[in-house]
Amino acid sequence: MAKFEVYQSGKKNEFRFRLKADNGQTILSSEGYTTKASCLNGIDSVRKNAADPKRFNKTTTPTNMFRFSLTAANNQIIGVSQNYKSESGRDNGIESVKRNAPNAEIKEVDE
Repeated sequence: MAKFEVYQSGKKNEFRFRLKADNGQTILSSEGYTTKASCLNGIDSVRKNAADPKRFNKTTTPTNMFRFSLTAANNQIIGVSQNYKSESGRDNGIESVKRNAPNAEIKEVDE
């Protein structure tokens, strides 16, 4: 089952989340939040915005890898993907977020 993992980053003492697919692969990672409540709100925002294809921004890195980000209605980035070697891999990642985010459970984990 897909899940959101919530953890506290030791470096900056920030809360973060990552969405993992059924196979355990991370498909979306957040930026840092100052509070756990803000982090959980970020997960709610992913759930709401993942259904809207316009919220996904596809990009290419300078080394020709493919990525995507998910934005909220205010155009702020909620989460970013890993790098993919192909456009089809990136597009599959987007579909995985759309499919998994709405019902993914939330688990707290140690980093």
